[in-house]
Amino acid sequence: MSEPPPLPPPIPGSIETALVASTPPKPGWLQRCASALNWLFGLAALIALLAVCSVIPLLNFLSLGYLLHVSGTIARTGRFRDGFIGVRKAAVLGSIAAGTWLVLWPARLVSGFWKDAEIIASGSVISKAWYVGLISVIAITLAHIAWACVRGGKLRHFLWPQPLRLLRWLKAPGKFTHSQIHVTDYFLSLRLPFYFWLGLRGFVGALAWLIVPVGILLVATRVPLGGSIVLSLIGGILLLLVAIHLPFLQAHFAQTDRFSAMFELREVRRLFLRAPLAFWFALLITLLFAVPLYLLKIELTPRELAWLPSLLFVIFIFPARIVTGWAMSRALRKEQPRHWFPRWLARLGIVPIGLAYVLVVYLTPYLSWNGALSLLEQHAFLVPAPLMAL
Repeated sequence: MSEPPPLPPPIPGSIETALVASTPPKPGWLQRCASALNWLFGLAALIALLAVCSVIPLLNFLSLGYLLHVSGTIARTGRFRDGFIGVRKAAVLGSIAAGTWLVLWPARLVSGFWKDAEIIASGSVISKAWYVGLISVIAITLAHIAWACVRGGKLRHFLWPQPLRLLRWLKAPGKFTHSQIHVTDYFLSLRLPFYFWLGLRGFVGALAWLIVPVGILLVATRVPLGGSIVLSLIGGILLLLVAIHLPFLQAHFAQTDRFSAMFELREVRRLFLRAPLAFWFALLITLLFAVPLYLLKIELTPRELAWLPSLLFVIFIFPARIVTGWAMSRALRKEQPRHWFPRWLARLGIVPIGLAYVLVVYLTPYLSWNGALSLLEQHAFLVPAPLMAL
């Protein structure tokens, strides 16, 4: 059989020509690598931003709200990649921070020279010259930072200022209005009020569940031995019951965005029947990853390493929130409970995990430099403020 004749080329101006022209070319390997590196840089910047917010009063609700939103989003969609929210936006802030730190080095060097001149010959001509030079370098640096931010805030914008483009931008009409619109749109896209309100409600709901068991354990540290044992046993049992349910109650709240969902215990137990092994694994990761933060409280953290606990908090709790959302998504996609064997296997496996966590919390007041107040630092559930009693 003869081969079929080749298709005629598309007629200029036809629909086929428009479709071919409008199809964007596939990115090459270099562009894909650059995009992947930018995403990884954004993830590192996001973790750093969450860590910084976690130790600042009020801003720590932003950090908790973001982590809750991660669980809720994955619970709704069932996709892990949907949990990495705002990574590209964080890359912009990370680039601005890194670029600002980099271009400030000349000002730091000139400042050092001026201070040395002041020590050697205070008020001399050389000292005054270095002071004038310092003021000039600071002014140029601030202008350079502002221009880099106007261009997009990427690291390459800080490395090369493009002075000719700056001159054209200064002559363009409506330049400040255009920049203001972009900055406003960017900050609105961050949804900071949404994360703050979600984190505040998530904190209040978790505190409502934890206040009784944690309060009993706190009182047990201040009463005689006989009463302390009884109160510790009661508080430990209550904390065990709360700890095995609260991560999923928080994910259920974030998934539905209803504060009442934080107290729908029956619904969470019903979802557990649909994905018992996933719930067991999520609880294991959540409570296990909270233990290293308790171990950090055995000794007072040196001042130069005060940033480390908050960074470790995000590194450990972020994956726990992702896994919890994944477990919830598996339960939401199923309509019928699983077989009795995996249900009871998960129930029996949850008990030792919860007991181990309660034991760590119970021993914390006797090992932590913060004493009994360390009981208030429930890293797995409350506001992410490691090493700060709330």
